Amino acid sequence: MKPLFTRGPSAEYRLGFLIILAISLIVSDHYTNWFQPVRERLSGVIAPLYWVTGAPERVGDWADEQFRSREELQEENSRLKRQVLLLEQRSQLLAAVKAENTQLKELMNSAEMVDDRVLVAQVIGVTPDPLEHVLLIDKGRDDGIDIGTPVMDASGLLGQVIEAGDSYSRILLITDSSHAIPVQVLRNSMRTVAEGTGDLYRLKLRHLANTSDIREGDLLLSSGLGSRFPAGYPVGEVISVQRDPGKPFAEAEVLPRGWMNRSRFVLAVIGSGGHSVASE
Repeated sequence: MKPLFTRGPSAEYRLGFLIILAISLIVSDHYTNWFQPVRERLSGVIAPLYWVTGAPERVGDWADEQFRSREELQEENSRLKRQVLLLEQRSQLLAAVKAENTQLKELMNSAEMVDDRVLVAQVIGVTPDPLEHVLLIDKGRDDGIDIGTPVMDASGLLGQVIEAGDSYSRILLITDSSHAIPVQVLRNSMRTVAEGTGDLYRLKLRHLANTSDIREGDLLLSSGLGSRFPAGYPVGEVISVQRDPGKPFAEAEVLPRGWMNRSRFVLAVIGSGGHSVASE
């Protein structure tokens, strides 16, 4: 087989011919539509080749997009979780602040009904001994509190100060088993003594005559006898009365009105003249 181009004049003529032909084809294609059908057919044949050769790039772009989308979704999910956590924390703080404001408003309303001077104090501790019902508040002698000062919340009496430091006080609750408080029935002014039971939700009325006019639902107020508590403060509500015909005395259970284990803020009744706190 002879080579296409050989040395000599004939080879130069052939090369020139091919150059002129190429230029002619370019000019004809540019200024006429003669080669449009051929070009379209060639494009139809070559298009799959373009698609195949571009497939690796498209797969790479798709993988990058999926990877970026997954990272973005994970980042957004983490961000939303952090936002939810912050919102829950703020909601809890707002609920706590709202509860404190409600309790303080109730205390202020109760303070308006008290003739003696009162002082708002915050509960800062409780005794770890389950057999003692003692609270620690953040007010003491520097604030006018002394041993025997009565302490109440918005619902009723809580107890009395048994130890007063310069800036703190210890409160013995009326539910402590060593505590007793003279009370009277609001309905008929019958006097008796409510004793602590060691249960935060129970007081006892002992040694009641079987004929005593006392019934469930009776409200008990401090009587003021014994100079322990000022008269007229809510102590508790009778929830049951037990009368045994074979026994000379009846007994009654009383639900304290004060929130013995829930109050965060309390009122110390200054200048009420309370003294002893232990049962006689």
